[in-house]
Amino acid sequence: MFASSPEITSPPTVLVTGAAKRLGREIALKLAAQGWRVAVHYRDSVEEARATAEDCARLTTGAQAFRSNLGNETAVRNLLPTVIAAFGQVDAVVNCASTFEHDTTASFSFAVMEKHMRSNAGAAILISQALHTHIAQRSKKQPEVRGVVVNLLDQKLWNQTPDFVSYTLSKAALDAANAMLALALSPLVRVVGVAPVMGQHKPLLIGDRLAYRSASLPNQQNTDLDTTAAVLLALQDISISGTTLLVEEELPTDKPQAPAPVAVPFVPPARRHGRR
Repeated sequence: MFASSPEITSPPTVLVTGAAKRLGREIALKLAAQGWRVAVHYRDSVEEARATAEDCARLTTGAQAFRSNLGNETAVRNLLPTVIAAFGQVDAVVNCASTFEHDTTASFSFAVMEKHMRSNAGAAILISQALHTHIAQRSKKQPEVRGVVVNLLDQKLWNQTPDFVSYTLSKAALDAANAMLALALSPLVRVVGVAPVMGQHKPLLIGDRLAYRSASLPNQQNTDLDTTAAVLLALQDISISGTTLLVEEELPTDKPQAPAPVAVPFVPPARRHGRR
C-alpha cells in the first residue's frame, strides 16, 4: 500500500496520465491490483480509457476515467482538482502521458518543440505543483500525510540518436525538472523518475537492488524488473526521491518508428563539451 503515510487507512488514490493504452494502462492495472484507487487520465482514447477504468474497478475499490488535453494549460490546472472532487483525495501522480511525434534537426520547428514541451514537461510540472498544494492543505489536519510524483522518462536520454528531437528535448527537460521539483516540493511530496533503458547500459541499471528492495516491501509479490514494478517501488519506498530508477526493458513495438538512421561522425566527448 502507500508506505509514505502509514497512519492513513483509507485506500490511496493515484492519478495516472495517459492510462488508456500501452504502458499507462499496465501501470494503472498494476496499482489497482495493489489496492490503489485509480484515476485514469486520457485525451482522445475514450473507449480504451473506459475499458481501463472498468478493468481497474474489478481489482480495487474505485476507478474513474478523466479526460484532459495536457497541451492546454487551463485543462491541466483543472485536472487534479477534478480528480480530488471525485475521490476526495489524491495521494500520488504517475505522469506517463506523452506526445511522441517524429522530427529531426532538419524538420525541427518551434511549434513542434512547444507542443512536446507543453504536454511532456509543462503538464507534469503543473500537476506536481497541484499535488503539493493539495497535500499541504491536507497536512493541516493530517500532519503525517505525504504525496509522491513519478515521472516516466525515456531510454533515449541514455541512448542519444539524431531523431525525435523535440520529444527527446521534452524528456530531458522533465528529467531536469525532477531534481528541481524534488527540492521544491520536499518534504511533503517526493519526486522520482522511472526510465526503461536498453541492455547496453547494464552498468547503469538498478538491477538486483530493485529486486531486493521490491521483495522487502509489503504486498509486493512480483519482483520482475519491469517499468511497472519500478513505478510501484517508487510509490512505496519513502527513501527514494530526486533520482531516476533505470530499468532494463524491451522497448515498445507500437510506437512510431523513425526512418533509417543517418550515419553521423563520432565526436569525442571532450570536443562535444567544448573542451580541447
